Amino acid sequence: MINSIIIADSSELVIRGLKSIIKQFDRFEVHEALALEDLQVSIDKHPSSLLIIDYTTKVFSLDDVVDLKFKYPLIKIVAITHYINAQTVVQAVKAGIESHIKKECSVNEIENSIEATLKGEKFFCSDIVDQMRIENVDVHKVDFGSLNPDSTNLSVRENQIIQFIAEGYTNSQIAAVLYISNHTVNTHRKNIMRKLGVNNTVGIVMYAVKTELVKPNQFSFKSKI
Repeated sequence: MINSIIIADSSELVIRGLKSIIKQFDRFEVHEALALEDLQVSIDKHPSSLLIIDYTTKVFSLDDVVDLKFKYPLIKIVAITHYINAQTVVQAVKAGIESHIKKECSVNEIENSIEATLKGEKFFCSDIVDQMRIENVDVHKVDFGSLNPDSTNLSVRENQIIQFIAEGYTNSQIAAVLYISNHTVNTHRKNIMRKLGVNNTVGIVMYAVKTELVKPNQFSFKSKI
């Protein structure tokens, strides 16, 4: 039975706000982590906790989620972030998160996400569900926790870029969606080809199809920015 909740965020204000909401449950020990080192210490002490994390901050990432989920399989994870696109939600699901909400969500939805996740259910706030519909992505058709840090040297970001490449996005389009520079995308592309042992985009696409990073009925092939 889970009786501990760990809040991982780079903002003390966000942590305090979430702690005030969690206090209403009156049955959890609440721990906070402002850095990855703090988070690892907390999970070591409480390996069967509920983790509420913003993986979009400078101190936490989806790669960290993959590693933590692999090392501590008993933890349940609720992701709470600002605006993100559907592809990022898919990657978060693949990384191992059970539920996903936004920081702009209501207190009621935050409470519901905690309750649902503790029961072993999946929860996505209404804003994220709407965004997924706009981008024609059904998150419930994605395999939860399918990424394994030992199965490949590819990072979560690299897998994310592989998906975009396989769907026909250009470097500039990928950069715009992920809020990174064209140069960064190009660097990722080169690293991906080196790790996969391929020398062109066709090789990347073949890898994406073979590993089911892309599926014909899962993503929208029409919506390009």
